[in-house]
Amino acid sequence: MTVEDIQNGQVFLIDKPLDWTSFDVVNKIRWNLRKTYQLKKIKVGHAGTLDPKATGLLIVCCGKMTKQIDQIQSQHKTYTGTIKLDATTPTYDLESEEDCQFSTAHLTEEKIHETTKQFIGKIDQVPPLHSAIKKDGKRLYEIARAGETIEIEPRKIEILSFKITRIELPFVDFEVVCSKGTYIRSLAFDFGRSLQVGGYLTALCRTKIGDYALKDADNSVLNLIADTEN
Repeated sequence: MTVEDIQNGQVFLIDKPLDWTSFDVVNKIRWNLRKTYQLKKIKVGHAGTLDPKATGLLIVCCGKMTKQIDQIQSQHKTYTGTIKLDATTPTYDLESEEDCQFSTAHLTEEKIHETTKQFIGKIDQVPPLHSAIKKDGKRLYEIARAGETIEIEPRKIEILSFKITRIELPFVDFEVVCSKGTYIRSLAFDFGRSLQVGGYLTALCRTKIGDYALKDADNSVLNLIADTEN
């Protein structure tokens, strides 16, 4: 790629590593582009956050393609992952320790599959307290870490598909197709609550955003990002 290519805009499909934030990836790409192409400044942004404990497709745009970010991130997204159904955590994922445990003795495969239907369509979803959403000028995770409680307004989201692909209690694997703004962590928690057990994510991978697919992620770009550590 030339300097002109970068400034005219590029879209990078990244397979985000576990424990990296989306901001980490953006920073690495920005640093690498500036160093490689001797640029004082270059716009770089991502089209939809992935939590640190999630992996999979992160779309990063640079140059003039940053103008397309809103359009890209408004498209439907597909996720696969695993929910543990016998406990909860404050963050609804592996970023915190289990705080409550439940028995799954009453669960049947039929009940698990049947309960997914409650979440199909346009629904109200309460985002996790441990999230980057702002409330009264503060990030929700800052409020949570301070030990404060706050009422969080539910948001309208849409679940187009929610399928259970494997059951090996207390773990279930799933695939979800959903709208922008959906928190899969909240879906895992709400799903567990509907089954009268706990629920939190132990794995999450984003496989698609619109027509962009994880299988097309450019691993060479990811290696270049890693090389900037040296």
